[in-house]
Amino acid sequence: MLLIIRSIVLALMLLLAFIFGGLYCVLRPRHRDNVHMFAKIFSWAAPVVGIKVITRRSPLIKDEPCIYAANHQNNYDMFTHTAVVPSGTVSLGKKSIVWMPLFGQIYWLSGNILIDRNNRQKAFDTMAQTAEQIKNKSLSVWIFPEGTRSRGRGILPFKSGAFHTALAAGVPIVPVVASCQSKINFNRWNNGVVIIEMLDPVPTKDFDKSDVKALVAQVHQSMATKFAQLSEEAEQMSAKG
Repeated sequence: MLLIIRSIVLALMLLLAFIFGGLYCVLRPRHRDNVHMFAKIFSWAAPVVGIKVITRRSPLIKDEPCIYAANHQNNYDMFTHTAVVPSGTVSLGKKSIVWMPLFGQIYWLSGNILIDRNNRQKAFDTMAQTAEQIKNKSLSVWIFPEGTRSRGRGILPFKSGAFHTALAAGVPIVPVVASCQSKINFNRWNNGVVIIEMLDPVPTKDFDKSDVKALVAQVHQSMATKFAQLSEEAEQMSAKG
């Protein structure tokens, strides 16, 4: 019964968000703050799913363009990660998203960037254009460098596109880590705590293309370590109720 009620409430919330948010995006298509608006709306759904989201942000993060590199676990990212998406930020998503009814069209209207991962040259061109948008429009870009859902299996290997883009744009990388979400269940009243932490920015100005592998390894290691720490902490907090 809880599963049905929760699904209905969530569906109604998302439908209203798409309708009113979509109309708003029609009035200001691809505005730099559309994604931030939707992120806030989606984050309000976390309590409906029985999730308590705790957010933390490094004091070293400045109000400047950057690449946010976040871990990607499952569809619940839509309700957890969104709690920390700043204004002036767009995300990078698969080109196939645009064909999803309603969601895909709003995703594009919101100002997000679509990439064709099946075509290496087109993907490269998109990342180059993304670097130009970061510089010319003072945008930040939210990227899931794993490229696929981890399903809570730690931090999967990273693709290097986000890091090449950061170097090309001359902006720092801000790692964003969410604790393990694999135990979230729609049919359970209390789904515990999820901690989202935005780590210290990693400067890229002293790196060049030959250093990308080292940069990827550095960020991956810091995120893997933090994922383990946050997951243990969140589990302890959830157990205490």
